[in-house]
Amino acid sequence: MTRALKEVLMSLLTFRRAKPALQTGGDFIARASIEVMPRTAAKVDSFKALLPAGTRVYIAHIDGTPIEEMVATAARIAGEGFTVMPHFPARSIESRAQLSDWIARYQGEAGVTEALVLAGGIASPRGAFHSSMQLLETGEFDRAGFTRLHVAGHPEGNRDIDPDGGDAVVRDALRWKQDFANRSNARMALVTQFVFDAEPVVGWARTIREAGIDLPVHVGLAGPAKLQTLIKYAMACGVGPSLKVLQKRAMDVSKLLVPYAPDEIAVELERARLAEPELGLEQAHLFPLGGIGASAEWLAARQPAQASVAR
Repeated sequence: MTRALKEVLMSLLTFRRAKPALQTGGDFIARASIEVMPRTAAKVDSFKALLPAGTRVYIAHIDGTPIEEMVATAARIAGEGFTVMPHFPARSIESRAQLSDWIARYQGEAGVTEALVLAGGIASPRGAFHSSMQLLETGEFDRAGFTRLHVAGHPEGNRDIDPDGGDAVVRDALRWKQDFANRSNARMALVTQFVFDAEPVVGWARTIREAGIDLPVHVGLAGPAKLQTLIKYAMACGVGPSLKVLQKRAMDVSKLLVPYAPDEIAVELERARLAEPELGLEQAHLFPLGGIGASAEWLAARQPAQASVAR
């Protein structure tokens, strides 16, 4: 074996054994929320043993999931002491009566007072609604006394909304959401799709602030996962410019040996949060693409030693 080959092998083995250099994202990570699906939640014996106290748990509503499963999952996780925030996907809701029924079930059976209101992942609406704005303007959430309403933000654009690759429609929607926040009693925030690069997020946050949008931003991060898994999800979900980070990583042989973890982007976003607090980069939202166990372990390792941070 040549000396050069030995050096290459040793460097790869050293990389494989090394602990990540970046261990924390400060309050940006300490406050992080996480997302689960009912079928994932059913495999978890105890959320209390898995997640840091105070973690907000979003419950993703994949089209076709019976509302009974969604509500039962919310009730179970809430019963373990966590705040739950179920998705309300507009295109999957057939009528105002059904929206009212879902709200009543969540409140009556799980004590839910928070919702992520979004358009949803299907192309054709099942009924009268095709956007989060239509759900919000029914007034049903305010009438039910919801204390928090989160809506989608798109730092890398969204071709489903702006097919030409621009941001005119998305920007108009943000202005509407800001106006709604000003007249709603609920606290609101923007939650983004998962991203792999801090720069587009920071630039977008500056741009929307200049446009008068002051809603807090919860930035989506992909939890620890194999690179192939992340690329598959990124392409399916239309992740934009930050996909280049994964493509670059795929070309680095040493980085193919270990799973991706969002340490670097978490630290960069925490630095931006501290340097420019006016940007409203409030916290991370974790998508457990490599499994909820791996994401929960990563999150727990980055909590402060003292009591849990208020979320």
